[in-house]
Amino acid sequence: MNARSARATLVGIGAVLLWALLALFTAASGDVPPLQLTAMSFLVAFLIALTLWIVKRRNPLRRLRQPPAAWLLGVAGLFGYHAMYFLALRTAPVVDASLIAYLWPLLIVLFSALLPGERLRWFHLAGAVLGFAGAILIISRGGLAFAGLSGGYFAAMACALIWSGYSVLNRRFPDVPTDAVGGFCGVTAILAFGLHLGLEQTVWPGTAWQWLAVLGLGLGPVGGAFFLWDHGTKHGDIRVLGASAYLAPLISTVILIAAREAEPTWRIGLACLLITGGAALAAREMLRRRRPA
Repeated sequence: MNARSARATLVGIGAVLLWALLALFTAASGDVPPLQLTAMSFLVAFLIALTLWIVKRRNPLRRLRQPPAAWLLGVAGLFGYHAMYFLALRTAPVVDASLIAYLWPLLIVLFSALLPGERLRWFHLAGAVLGFAGAILIISRGGLAFAGLSGGYFAAMACALIWSGYSVLNRRFPDVPTDAVGGFCGVTAILAFGLHLGLEQTVWPGTAWQWLAVLGLGLGPVGGAFFLWDHGTKHGDIRVLGASAYLAPLISTVILIAAREAEPTWRIGLACLLITGGAALAAREMLRRRRPA
């Protein structure tokens, strides 16, 4: 792995670190319905991109003038994943749906073998499998039901396929600038708000802290993180990013423990070993010190 690819991979892992804040910020946002919260967060992300375009004197219309295929992939990835995720949580047991949806890092590693110039090695796959095993320990604290197939399970599987497909196919658009993600976020905000009007009752944040939590979501896990992920998936090691994505539920749980919202258990300790070990194993080429010429 060259230095440019390593830097891009680290940028992509930055998105994983931001996603770890999702549970904390979501809990702090109060009783805002999920689709409304998604719309508000993506709107913040769009406004950030719009501000940067203006400050850097870039024509927003020119930045949004991207190939139709890039628009289709971006909107389908951002909006499609979140729409299917909320549908899964509404129609299937939350733990089961979350675990199925979190197959996407493992699928990224598997799908990466289909990309030109990429080679899937045993340690990439082993690292992703260890990470998924750790995610099982974290997510399935109350046990798994799987009492029978339902639409929610198919929606959760669609989540995994959509996000892994988006992440891998995004590599085919290296010439689309990362700040174009701001446009994808804007369209996603509009579509999420439309679904919210049809399915939910509007509830606005009631305190300044709740508004700050919504702003934090837009700056971080539901907004800003997608700019980092875009750069990482286009220019970094997609296999390492896939395996490292399991750090998000682990760090999220550690943050909740630090905030006294969860209790430390042996499951979390074992999950820590599995996920960090899996991520290190998958990134062995990046971590290995290069020999002098």
